[in-house]
Amino acid sequence: MKKLFALGFALSAALGLALAQNTVRVGIAFDAGGKNDRSFNQSAWEGAQRAQKDFKIALFDFEPADPSQVGQGIRRFAEEGFNLVIGVGFANNAAITENAKNFKDVNFAVIDDVPGEGKLPNAVGLVFREQEGSFLVGYIAGKLSQTGVVGFIGGMDIPLIHKFEVGYKAGAEYAFKEDGVQGKVLVGYVGNTPAAWNDPAKAKEIATSQVGQGADIIYSAAGASGLGSIDYIKQKKCIKANELPSGVKFIRNPFANVPRYAAYNQSCTANDRPLFFIGVDANQNYLGDTDNNPATLNHGLTSMLKRVDVATYEVIKSVVQKNFKGGVREFGLNNNGVGYAFDQYNRALIPATVITKLASIRTDIIAGKIKVPSER
Repeated sequence: MKKLFALGFALSAALGLALAQNTVRVGIAFDAGGKNDRSFNQSAWEGAQRAQKDFKIALFDFEPADPSQVGQGIRRFAEEGFNLVIGVGFANNAAITENAKNFKDVNFAVIDDVPGEGKLPNAVGLVFREQEGSFLVGYIAGKLSQTGVVGFIGGMDIPLIHKFEVGYKAGAEYAFKEDGVQGKVLVGYVGNTPAAWNDPAKAKEIATSQVGQGADIIYSAAGASGLGSIDYIKQKKCIKANELPSGVKFIRNPFANVPRYAAYNQSCTANDRPLFFIGVDANQNYLGDTDNNPATLNHGLTSMLKRVDVATYEVIKSVVQKNFKGGVREFGLNNNGVGYAFDQYNRALIPATVITKLASIRTDIIAGKIKVPSER
C-alpha cells in the first residue's frame, strides 16, 4: 500500500503500516478547524475512533492546511481503493460527488450535505435537523435568562447555520411567551467565507457586543470560532447590575443558590448575574468549569448535541456489515440524532421542572404538535 503522509494523512496510533488485505479501510477528511476543534470535526473523529475500536478497521485522516486543499485527501483515499471515504462538512461535498462518480467501487459519505442529489448508489448524505435540538436549548435559554436577552453567534452565514439560529430563536420565544417575558434574541455571524469557522477573535467581539446589549446566555454555532465566545464569557464571568443597558433589567435569579467559585466572588457581587454559554455539536459543558470543580458555578449552561459521532459511527458500521446504502440519512430528535447535554457540569443549573418540560416539548416536536422552523 502506498504511503499517504505526503498529503498530511495521519494513521491512527493503534495501527501499524502493514494492513491485512481484508481490513476495512476508512478515510476521513476534515473541514476547517481540524479534528481537535472540540466541536463538529472532533465529534466526527470520536465516532470514527469508536468504530475503529469496535470493528478493528484501519482508520486514516486528512486535515487540509487551507481551504484550497479540500478534496485532495478525498481523491487520494479513493485512488487507494478505500472501502469508505467520509467528508466532514459541506465543503467536501463537491469532491465527494466527483470521486463517487469516478470510483464506483468505493463508498462515500458527506456530513451536512447530500452528494449527487442523493442519486448515487455509492454515496450517502448524513444530514441533521439541527433546528430541533436548537429549539430545546433555546427553550432552556429563554426559561433561565436573568435579563430576558439571549444571544446567538453563527459561523458562516449560510442556510445550514440558519437552521440553528431559527430553532434557537423559536425555542427562546416559546419560553418567553410561557413566562410572559418580553424577551429578545440577538443574532450575529462571524463571516461569509469558510474562514468564519476558525476566527475566535471575531466571535469574541460579537459576544462582547451582545453582553453589552444585555445578553446573559449566548449560543454559538460557529465551529472553532465559538471557542472565542466561550473564553470571553469565562473571562467576563458576570453581567454587572451597573452595566445593564437602558431598558434591560434583571427579571429573575434562578442561579442564586449555586455555589460560586473563588475567582467569581472576587470579580462579581451578589447584585450581579453569572454569564453562560451554550455549546454546540459535541458536549462542551466541561469547558465552562473554571476551577476543576463541577459542584461550583459552571459557565456552560448546556450544549446542543448534534450527534455527528453517531452518524459517523453508523455509516462505518454499514460498510463493515456490508449493508451500506446511498442516498440520504437524516438524524433528528426521533432517532436521537440531536438533543441537549445534561451532566454533572450543569445539573445544578437546570431545574427539574425545566427538564420535565423539555421531555414534553421533545415529544410534541416528534409528533408534529410543535412546528420548528428550519428557514428564516
